[in-house]
Amino acid sequence: MKDERGKYYYPFPQNKRVRMYVQETDGMVHFRLWNADEPKLWEEHDWIPHEAIQQATAMYEQKNDFDPNQAYKLDIAKAVLKE
Repeated sequence: MKDERGKYYYPFPQNKRVRMYVQETDGMVHFRLWNADEPKLWEEHDWIPHEAIQQATAMYEQKNDFDPNQAYKLDIAKAVLKE
């Protein structure tokens, strides 16, 4: 899907108020989260390269918190970018 911010998918399909935007820069996929209930999130956080998400995943596994792999899905991002 696409809107004025760019191409996106729903990381949590049951919640259409949260979107994961994706872009490709220099051959690398970048992600940026948007949440209708938290508009400052978009302003305060820039694009995140997939490599940084992979590094963060190890930290979250140790804490048993939110799993970034749930929201930041490389295979879905690549499919969206091909559209």
